[in-house]
Amino acid sequence: MQDDSKQHRNSKDKQLENYRSRDKDKKMTTNQGLKLSEDEFSLKAGERGPTLMEDFHFREKMTHFDHERIPERVVHARGYAAHGEFEVYESLKKYTKAKFLQEPGKKTPVFVRFSTVAGSRGSGELARDVRGFATKFYTEEGNYDLVGNNIPVFFIQDAIKFPDLVHALKPEPHNEIPQAATAHDTFWDFIANNQESAHMIMWAMSDRAIPRSFRMMEGFGVHTFRFVNEEGQASFVKFHWKPKLGVHSVVWDEAQKLNGKNPDFHRQDLYESIENGDFPEFELGIQIIDEEDEFKFDFDILDPTKLWPEEVVPVKIIGKMTLNRNVDNVFAETEQVAFHPGNVVPGIDFTNDPLLQGRLFSYTDTQLIRLGGPNFHELPINRPVCPFHNNQRDGYGRQTINVGQVSYHKNSLADNTPSTSSEEEGGYTHYQEKIDGRKIRARSDSFRDHFSQAILFWNSMSNPEKEHIISAFSFELGMCKEKSVRQQVVDMLANINLELAKTVAENVGVNPPSNFTGPQITNSSPALSQENTVKKTDTRKIAVLIGQGFNKNAAVVIEALENLGTMPVVISEKQGRIQGREGSVIQVDQTFLTSDSVLFDSVYVIGGTDVSHQFVQDAAYFIKEAFSHYKPIGASYEGAKLLDELELPSNAGIIKGDTPEDFLEEYTKAIAEHRFWNRKTY
Repeated sequence: MQDDSKQHRNSKDKQLENYRSRDKDKKMTTNQGLKLSEDEFSLKAGERGPTLMEDFHFREKMTHFDHERIPERVVHARGYAAHGEFEVYESLKKYTKAKFLQEPGKKTPVFVRFSTVAGSRGSGELARDVRGFATKFYTEEGNYDLVGNNIPVFFIQDAIKFPDLVHALKPEPHNEIPQAATAHDTFWDFIANNQESAHMIMWAMSDRAIPRSFRMMEGFGVHTFRFVNEEGQASFVKFHWKPKLGVHSVVWDEAQKLNGKNPDFHRQDLYESIENGDFPEFELGIQIIDEEDEFKFDFDILDPTKLWPEEVVPVKIIGKMTLNRNVDNVFAETEQVAFHPGNVVPGIDFTNDPLLQGRLFSYTDTQLIRLGGPNFHELPINRPVCPFHNNQRDGYGRQTINVGQVSYHKNSLADNTPSTSSEEEGGYTHYQEKIDGRKIRARSDSFRDHFSQAILFWNSMSNPEKEHIISAFSFELGMCKEKSVRQQVVDMLANINLELAKTVAENVGVNPPSNFTGPQITNSSPALSQENTVKKTDTRKIAVLIGQGFNKNAAVVIEALENLGTMPVVISEKQGRIQGREGSVIQVDQTFLTSDSVLFDSVYVIGGTDVSHQFVQDAAYFIKEAFSHYKPIGASYEGAKLLDELELPSNAGIIKGDTPEDFLEEYTKAIAEHRFWNRKTY
């Protein structure tokens, strides 16, 4: 019986051998067998010109990539969304004719989807990863999609390399490990051999890649777009979303534990905030560069691996988005929403950024397979609020019942309708840019500098942020099995900062570089450091540890914390009601079994006179973990005694007091500070 099984297996192996492809040491071809001379650059009209439709290699490569997964998104599969509105602060008529940006106070409905990039739909939300930040504006002129990330730059400069990037960062195909993580050989091999990623990888290894909340991260359009006004004058523009709560993150140990304790941490945070009426708010900012100033900078403004430093090109705040309604059905809305950077309105146009140019093809192609056909625009979440008419017919999922015999242009049977609109009638016209160049697969020399802004980012970090970046590189590279990959990345880091490279080299067991090999950059950008962000107590979650025989004034402090905008959650040994002194009673929200310090922004210890030994043990673990994650800790009454008995190695961010008024003032300041990096931990 065993021999029969082995025989069948061998027979199957021989059958499968005809389908196995071993690509090592082979020449690259198209799927038709055509040998390729170039796989780095899409075909463009001149080095800085737009990508051409005749680039059959790009289209084949991108089409195949877009159709690799069914049914979830290839990237950004793990996401969550909400409805809201955008209100413009002032007229932008000077820059753009987009109607939703003309009248101060005008409100436009929006739908926003936040997401991770690398993981599948079932992955944890606290992976070290870029976060997608996609906004659909339902304007009177049609849908406008601002499809961005929480990091202002990207890994690559040309869209033809996007399949390569994602193949490298996804689970390795021979064993499909690891899920939702870049800590593996293929990703870092890509980074080391595609050093245009140097700037982006600094962001990815920073705290920006492990945000505290969707509500507490910035959003960026990444690309350079164009504004065009009524006179046909154009200017270059970049988009920023600035969270009103500031930009905050978790620490790495906390992120790893959160993925186990609550892999839905970010979506639950967003959902509950909206349900509680604590509506997330983001202000929209723009950076503007006049056309005549395109070449006045020491970087190419069309390069998607570069940002425009805010100290050089200030961000002008133009409006506010408020997310005020959760979805009714995650599949029908969050999963079926179809974004596309090519969904624009008059007054917003494109540039020749080669990554943006490729996205203009890729997104439609992706939706075709993901949503089953060409009519995804008719799904309720994707339908514009204005009417739409054209000669497109039939196909999978068609919902419109078209009346009449005519479905072509031009025609006489329906008086040549639907008819086009002139520019004066609101018809979209592309900005007329002069193109003069050879058809060529190349990249502009102005895109060659890969390290200046990576150095700028490093120079801009506070000391704790730098320590976190070193730890992130050390962890990620430490998970790589191939020493040669670790060595190549460390050698690349020598182009950014020598001490960074040496420290990481020592941590991951490779040869430290001896010389700095990058450009001499000494300037910094304070806007890049989270140390300089807004710091508030609003919606901060407080774990209140309380036990039997608690002080009667505890309820006063808890109520005061609620009035200050924080969200206290009462935690004890058992759920139900617990008895305090002098007849006071408090309802318990969670137990030590169903909660954990990583789920909270701060811990407030009250304790009680009749607590058990188990309460003391559980509270001690809770406090020590919060302490090791640099979080503020408050204590009153018996809780202060419990805290003293732990003999914590630092008092930084620890507030004690029995008088509610004095204690609350200092404790709320500590909560707003978010973390105490000067704390000496265990």
